[in-house]
Amino acid sequence: MSRLLEMIDETLKVIRKKTEKEYTIGIILGTGLGGLVSEIEKDFEIDYSEIPHFSISTVESHNGKLIFGKIGDKDVVAMQGRFHYYEGYSMQQIAYPVRVMKKLGVTTLLVSNACGGMNPTFKKGDIMLMSDHINLLGDNPLIGPNEDEFGPRFPDMSEPYNYELIELAEKIALENKIKIQKGVYVAVPGPNLETKAEYRFLRLIGADVVGMSTVPENIVANQMGIKVLGISIITDECFPDSLKHVDVQEIIATAMEAEPKMTLIMKELVNRL
Repeated sequence: MSRLLEMIDETLKVIRKKTEKEYTIGIILGTGLGGLVSEIEKDFEIDYSEIPHFSISTVESHNGKLIFGKIGDKDVVAMQGRFHYYEGYSMQQIAYPVRVMKKLGVTTLLVSNACGGMNPTFKKGDIMLMSDHINLLGDNPLIGPNEDEFGPRFPDMSEPYNYELIELAEKIALENKIKIQKGVYVAVPGPNLETKAEYRFLRLIGADVVGMSTVPENIVANQMGIKVLGISIITDECFPDSLKHVDVQEIIATAMEAEPKMTLIMKELVNRL
């Protein structure tokens, strides 16, 4: 058995002391986006610090809990807080919970994040469905020995975000009169926000929004055959010619203000899966 499989086995032993259920839907909640937890009828929760080989969330608004329960009649496992490259974690550490989710039975993963909007048609507070991404993190969670049990060495990434899930989310948004955008997310290492020249460059290469997460989890999920829906909340407008100072508190406040709309879409989507 490889070291990765040994680690996952040790993680699962702790979780399986509390449940033998299969959880088919996984959820990762990003910066300021933990409100969906209130919609989960909890079976139990575990602090990351109590889970072998889980990292610890060090970012404000990331509570650091793995929550097990139901949304409607669907069994879900949710990360209330994620890990980031800028926290000093490796790509493998960031994506590790998704490996564990796969072993728990997850076949669909809903991922949320806060991001900066660079597309001039996007506004602060908008919700965007991720149609594609660009990885500028400078690293990849699949580097190193490949564990064939989890998928191929060279996974296809022609549909990183599932078209059917995107269409369903768009339908739900329309029914609930929620304005929704769709576009390309570029992941950068952070933790600083970008310069005017960097925003121009990122827009030039085809990105609509910029953030510091999500891509490592998505790559690993795709390798393992998990369908992914990515939802971003645009927390600030990153237009080089009119760029304004922004701080983290403002970003978190904007995310929390827009979050109920995202929560409604995700909750209804889970119910329809």
